[in-house]
Amino acid sequence: MRIRIATADDLELLIALRLDFFRANSVTLTPEQKDAITGQLRSYIPKHLAESDFIAVLAEENGTVLSTAFLILVEKPANASFPTGKTGTVLNVFTYPQYRRKGYAEKVILALISEAKKAGISQLELSATKLGEPLYRKLGFTVPPEASMRLKIT
Repeated sequence: MRIRIATADDLELLIALRLDFFRANSVTLTPEQKDAITGQLRSYIPKHLAESDFIAVLAEENGTVLSTAFLILVEKPANASFPTGKTGTVLNVFTYPQYRRKGYAEKVILALISEAKKAGISQLELSATKLGEPLYRKLGFTVPPEASMRLKIT
């Protein structure tokens, strides 16, 4: 098994992994939604890989992806929680069911944490599923006391 950082050559694979992530999390997409998301990813991924603000880590064995996770890097005005002004959002943490409970997700998250440290990220955040929460807690993620609010625009 090897852990590697995805490249622009992995575009179609990364799109497939994103769609597999949705399916695994019972997100049903209409054909129009799937086309829109695929189109956006086809534009987003190469652009942001080139800008180094999108990182995807893959755990592979014999050319088969076992597990993956994505990291979005953002720079904003610094504060006490993120003094470098750089934060990261972990998303699309996904291990195919037949490979779960073997440590692959932990390895991809640790690789993302390593990449975040290299990039000067002060803070990582993610939305955990019940399945993933024990792993994230083991790796040091905590639930902040303050609740965030959200407004859906579209």
